[in-house]
Amino acid sequence: MSAGQDRVLRIRSRNATFQQWHSLLGNRTKRNRHREFLVQGVRPLTLALEHGWPVHALLRRDQDLSSWAEGVWDSVVADQRAVLAEELLAELGGKEESAPELLAVVELPRDDLDRLLGAAAQRSSQPPLITVFDRPGSPGNIGTLVRSVDAFGGSGVVVTGHASDPYDPRCVRASTGSMLTVPVVRVPSHAEVLAWLEGRRERDGVPWQVLGLDEGGDSVLRETDLTGPTVLVVGNETRGLTRAWREACDAVVSIPMVGAASSLNAAVAGSVVLHEALQQRGSQT
Repeated sequence: MSAGQDRVLRIRSRNATFQQWHSLLGNRTKRNRHREFLVQGVRPLTLALEHGWPVHALLRRDQDLSSWAEGVWDSVVADQRAVLAEELLAELGGKEESAPELLAVVELPRDDLDRLLGAAAQRSSQPPLITVFDRPGSPGNIGTLVRSVDAFGGSGVVVTGHASDPYDPRCVRASTGSMLTVPVVRVPSHAEVLAWLEGRRERDGVPWQVLGLDEGGDSVLRETDLTGPTVLVVGNETRGLTRAWREACDAVVSIPMVGAASSLNAAVAGSVVLHEALQQRGSQT
């Protein structure tokens, strides 16, 4: 029996099942409790399927589908499959004026820092380059930084502290699907990252460096060696690096600027450093 022939729910009202899926839009507690999040959009959904994300539910509109959507519907294995009324699917898709063809509810991954190194080995032969975003307040900024990590060959992203949730649908959309290709791990604070890093140093004998990013940093970006195993720490959009992170850094890097701007957006600044790392590492290949 093909995936498309499995039992299909038909949902016409805001019943309990719909309410559970709807809660994934804005309730991080429900996302964590159910260990799942929503994937909206053709590219994010395609990447999720290509990278083997477990699908808890596949949802479709009650109309004819494109050949792409029909192929997905017929081939993907999901715990649940449902046909939703147009207005209900539009709500879940975040665009009330029109319903998407398909949505997926996928499994939330474990917040395990070792996932970063496994992915790093698969993504590149270069030394790991892990980006920490400390206490980000904007899902869009998280998505933008994850997208840059993907584009410039980074290993993964760690979100620390009281922060926006990277599995918020707004973040997944802002990443244009890179959330489904780059490992993202959430931890309570800097302490977990530093303890994990110390363990890796002792276990592997690898000389990791921790670099902070701040407009008042004393190391100039172009003069900073980014070719070795590196943890890059990007601070909160408004308050920057915490004292604890600053004290943990081997160096704090600044980006030279001209003009009247006093600083860069946090995700943009992180992207500039990641691009510099790509340039430096590319010259070694």
